Amino acid sequence: MILVDSSVWIDYLRGNATAPVEKLESLLGIAPLAVGDLILAEVLQGCGSEKEFDSVRTLLFGLVVVDLCGAELAVQSARHFRTLRQHGITVRKTIDCIIATRCVVDDLELLHDDRDFDAYEKHLGLRCVAC
Repeated sequence: MILVDSSVWIDYLRGNATAPVEKLESLLGIAPLAVGDLILAEVLQGCGSEKEFDSVRTLLFGLVVVDLCGAELAVQSARHFRTLRQHGITVRKTIDCIIATRCVVDDLELLHDDRDFDAYEKHLGLRCVAC
């Protein structure tokens, strides 16, 4: 299963032609895709109209929706953050720590366009979709 990050969904919805967007377009309707509940919130917050909100919600609810956090995952996410800090790396957003940790714990691949995930791939076993 491939979890698609908000960095890709936002570019996709804006019509930006990036390598991750092209990869997403090639996977839609073919590969098992997922969206995290917090990613769902991030993407829907950016909708400009009620019509766009409903359209995007319909699109994203056509995928598997993954609960990203909970007490145990929050603790593991903090452990991952601390491990990366020991390597001299500071991840900029807590949500990225949670997303990466969920993917590592559940062995999900991640499709993203955000450099914060690179350290998780290098040091913590995050599997990312090649673009």
